Amino acid sequence: MKKRILILCTGNSCRSQMAEGFLKSFDPGFEVHSAGTVPSGKVHPKAVEAMKEKGIDIRDAYPKKVNQFISEPFDYVITVCDSAKETCPVFTGKVKRRLHMGFEDPAEATGSDDQIMDVFRTVRDQIEEQFYAFYLENLKD
Repeated sequence: MKKRILILCTGNSCRSQMAEGFLKSFDPGFEVHSAGTVPSGKVHPKAVEAMKEKGIDIRDAYPKKVNQFISEPFDYVITVCDSAKETCPVFTGKVKRRLHMGFEDPAEATGSDDQIMDVFRTVRDQIEEQFYAFYLENLKD
């Protein structure tokens, strides 16, 4: 049976989009969605660039509001920021497991373009590592 996974953060512009991209790359058969409690207007361009460096194209992704998924069933709902964990809504659809994997928000990085990009790469690599471990432990057949 196809696994259904929802990844939540506040803006749905960086961390959750990168996590969605990685999970889809690990197994294209998964149905993976990401959403935000307060979605921003667009996916952060540096998140798109960081994922492109890993060969994953998220340029057509866009932030979605979590409310559109409230009544759907999921095998996993995973929060990737502390704010989303605290404000995670109650789902009326069946959610088998809720998990939290917190990551720093790269959109809050300051400094030169190169310094900011380095923060995006660091967070991207942390997301890849933790979600791959999660995949191997919980999802791989």
